[in-house]
Amino acid sequence: MPLKEKTIERVYWTIGEVAEQLGVNTSVLRYWEKEFGMLRPKRTGKGDRLYTKEDIAKVRRIQQLLKDEGFTIQGARERLRQRPQQADVQPDVLAEVVDRLLHVRARLLELRAGTEVPAEVFHLEGA
Repeated sequence: MPLKEKTIERVYWTIGEVAEQLGVNTSVLRYWEKEFGMLRPKRTGKGDRLYTKEDIAKVRRIQQLLKDEGFTIQGARERLRQRPQQADVQPDVLAEVVDRLLHVRARLLELRAGTEVPAEVFHLEGA
């Protein structure tokens, strides 16, 4: 049996690397860290910041709210405090997801029963 090659995935990125990825200055990241309590990168013994994937995802969301969507710092803070489904899901998108889930449910029931279930039973158009 051949040995599998181990892929080593990176766990931490420095503040400079994250700033470069996002196209902002390191001072902006330090400022956002002060303003958004949810953003707390790990620190080394020397005090250097180390960002995880989760930290980078939070920074990207903050950047999206501030730069792309035009929120103020206070507005972005409030948006991030809201539950994700309230903050980020549009009603029409939610309805589409529900329809798709009902469709999947109908198909799974068909498979389990070994029969065809009419789409009308689940209020679906087409199958």
